[in-house]
Amino acid sequence: MTGTATRPASAPPVRRRANPVLLALAGSCCVALSSVFIRMSDANGSTTAFWRCLLSLPVLAVLVWWERRRGAARRRLLLPLLAGVGLGVDFVLWGDAIGLVGAGIATVLLSIQVVIVPAAAFLLYRERPSNRFLVAVPVLLGGIVLAGGLAGTPAFGPDPVSGAVRALGAGLAFAAYLLLVRRATGPGSREHTLFLATVSAGVVAVASGVPTGRLDLSPGWPALGWLLALALLGHVVGWLLISAALPRMPSATGATVMLSQPVGAVLMGVALLGERPSGSQVAGCLVVLGAVAFVGAGPRG
Repeated sequence: MTGTATRPASAPPVRRRANPVLLALAGSCCVALSSVFIRMSDANGSTTAFWRCLLSLPVLAVLVWWERRRGAARRRLLLPLLAGVGLGVDFVLWGDAIGLVGAGIATVLLSIQVVIVPAAAFLLYRERPSNRFLVAVPVLLGGIVLAGGLAGTPAFGPDPVSGAVRALGAGLAFAAYLLLVRRATGPGSREHTLFLATVSAGVVAVASGVPTGRLDLSPGWPALGWLLALALLGHVVGWLLISAALPRMPSATGATVMLSQPVGAVLMGVALLGERPSGSQVAGCLVVLGAVAFVGAGPRG
């Protein structure tokens, strides 16, 4: 026997993964910009929903092809399509709300889905909501009344009450999307699920826009440029970054980071669009964001 020790084989280099908090912040920034793009396009909800879906589908199709090359994960069909119905209703109502109550306020009111999802999960799946949720609900409702000008207080926008109602409807539809997509998405099927949901959302935009004559199939330039930015940044890049980051963070951290989306929308609305919410609306936004943060910071099953 020789005294020479065998040298262990060198380990493969460790691949550094991007910080999930930074990924989520970047994704939230992209999504927050969506409200600015919609406002700058000066298009209604059906038109913005249709074009954001249509323009994002080619990119999503390439991502689905690449996803399938990486492995043969189980892929569902019906649930992603049903989830896309909620997503489409969210897109249409939120797009209309932005023109009525402003980009910032509409996005803050959309965050009511954080409360709707636990309530719906309790009714449908008997998932008991936390004590934080029960405490936050009345506070959140009070903030919504102030932020939307529903109590007759001064409010920004040509029709703030109607805009607030549409934004709340969008939040309800988005909550339905989240509940369904949670059960539709498995390992290795994220892009597949988003692609099918986008197809279904586009069908909803057509169904809501064609009978009413609100779907503009030739928005012209520069509106089409803003809608392209909405599709690529707000829809594809934003949500893929967020969906890649959230599973790698504690739920409390993820919920807190996601608050940068409505906060960013309010700040961008003021800085880029010249929106000037009233004092009561600003107070209502702070109450809503505080209630959402309180619920999101609690433990989750």
